[in-house]
Amino acid sequence: MIDHSIFQDKKVAFHTLGCKLNFAETSSIGRSLAEEGFRKVKVGEQADICVINTCSVTDMADKKCRQAITRFTRLHPTAFVVVTGCYAQLKPEEIASIRGVDLVLGAKEKFDIQNYIGNLEKKQVGEIHSSKINSINDFHPSCSRDDRTRFFLKVQDGCDYYCTYCTIPYARGKSRSGTIAQTIAQAELAVKEGAKEIVLTGINTGDFGKNTGETFFQLIQALDNVEGVVRYRISSIEPNLLTDEIIRFVAQSQRFAPHFHIPLQSGSNEVLQLMKRKYNKELFAEKIQTIKAIMPHAFIGVDVIVGTRGETAEYFEDARLFIEGLNISQLHVFTYSERAGTKALEIEHNVNQQDKKKRSESLHLLSDKKTQAFYLSQIGKQAQVLWESTKKEEMMHGFSENYVRVIAPFNKDLINTVQTVTLKGFSNEDIIALTV
Repeated sequence: MIDHSIFQDKKVAFHTLGCKLNFAETSSIGRSLAEEGFRKVKVGEQADICVINTCSVTDMADKKCRQAITRFTRLHPTAFVVVTGCYAQLKPEEIASIRGVDLVLGAKEKFDIQNYIGNLEKKQVGEIHSSKINSINDFHPSCSRDDRTRFFLKVQDGCDYYCTYCTIPYARGKSRSGTIAQTIAQAELAVKEGAKEIVLTGINTGDFGKNTGETFFQLIQALDNVEGVVRYRISSIEPNLLTDEIIRFVAQSQRFAPHFHIPLQSGSNEVLQLMKRKYNKELFAEKIQTIKAIMPHAFIGVDVIVGTRGETAEYFEDARLFIEGLNISQLHVFTYSERAGTKALEIEHNVNQQDKKKRSESLHLLSDKKTQAFYLSQIGKQAQVLWESTKKEEMMHGFSENYVRVIAPFNKDLINTVQTVTLKGFSNEDIIALTV
């Protein structure tokens, strides 16, 4: 038995890679360590324990994780190093072999970190504790603070979709969530801690309630009644789960922002079939049309992957033309990265790196065009801007309810407050300036 009193005032350093869900979960891990007596390391101090929460969405993500692990072992050479997250679940032996790593925790074990760290003595070889992913049924609520304004509330975890290019079901397990009551409690706690904006996050957010007999629509209806919240954003939702009733609800809500992030992945039906996605481009277009008919001012961000196996030049051009015709605000363009163990490896026709690069550049240019057109459409309109604390060249920035990035002269009294402004025009950085 370890005497946990030895943890009192021990210093912990955190590093999180990847999605907002990871940041929320790191926050949850931090709270559990704080309850044990740990405190966050200050600048210039040597940590007693380092916790690195990893991502594994691409090969590049794996590489960045390895680099982060190496950097932290150099910065804190005597610290007990714990690595967790998706990369740790998928490739624990690979991580355990990295010099300086003491403990590798899987998707389930990371939430009980205090039970695995022992007395913080360095180990000769990294120790692995990782349950089989298909055995994980429990859900751990998490909520993290970003800056002083935005909180990320984890409402769902895991995925049952098994798209051919994706490893997330193997890293995160089956779709699951807490109850509406548990999620409301997390939102109320965030409000007490000063949250003005809460972003709902998950792996497949719209799948909320699959294991509890509740629905995502019921969740947002309940969250809308939480007092003190200025606004919510829905981080990402699959087009087949974005129902018309959700869209209509957001349109009339005073708290849910007119801002949607919807993964498309490809504008070619043939490629969508190869990916095993659960919709076609016609359904996607219908969702965009429905949003814009009710909320013409809504910001719509769209995820797209280029260069997947099977994406011929003809399929890509079909996809590009389709996307060009969508009334959307921004593209998040990802270049396909092959992942061991995925069904995509069985698909013929592999796109070379040069073509992947060209396709990515083409869609990035299209995204810039879409964003500029959306920003231009907002000039002269009033917006509710939540100001953030970052200061750059005597300027501060914030985001409107429909996700327009706005700048103004820095004023510390405005931080974490909502101000009504008139959107005036572009600055030199191609973001909206304002007049109060």
